[in-house]
Amino acid sequence: MRRRTKWLLGGLGGALLAVGTGFQLMRLGYEEPAYEVVAEHGPLEVRRYAPRVVAQTVVSGAEGDVTGEGFRRLAGYIFGGNAGEQEVAMTTPVERAPTKGRRIAMTTPVERAPAEDGATITFTMPSEHDLASLPTPNDPRVELRELPAETVAVLRFRGRATDASRDLHTRALEALLERHGYDALGAPSLAQYDPPWVLGPFRRNEIHVPVTPRDGA
Repeated sequence: MRRRTKWLLGGLGGALLAVGTGFQLMRLGYEEPAYEVVAEHGPLEVRRYAPRVVAQTVVSGAEGDVTGEGFRRLAGYIFGGNAGEQEVAMTTPVERAPTKGRRIAMTTPVERAPAEDGATITFTMPSEHDLASLPTPNDPRVELRELPAETVAVLRFRGRATDASRDLHTRALEALLERHGYDALGAPSLAQYDPPWVLGPFRRNEIHVPVTPRDGA
């Protein structure tokens, strides 16, 4: 009986490992924004992102609706909803940031924009493109922009990116920034790297905050 139980547990573990590996390989098929890791402090990673071109849309509405609506608009653009009916390669992650919000103070609770303020949803465009080479969106709610280089503090977490988990990890990131001497330059954003059907334990999520080293840090 014990041998059979061990065999079943071993088989289950192997199956989960195979599933997780499959999800990671699927993620490897998508380009990510270029960055260099400039510092690591345990779970806190500080990255220097290169300039990039993005497609963005601002969505108003209830908390649970804005990401899906924003994704549909941007997916429509890259799948041919543009002046040239041109398909643009999908990248990862999908980023979500509040449309309004003050710079977060590292010693206070997370400040999130009210639901009616909505969110800005962002797709990074493939590195082969610049603003001149990208087709014009058919949907006037989709905007193409060039973002400058920036330094970003990142905290990664697994599981579903619920409101509670997002707030929990944002507070954890705030504490890490305070401990290691960084000041936030903007509101936190959520970066999600996986499609909705990926199982929670294999999902990659990150909280991003633009930062600058504190004087003397």
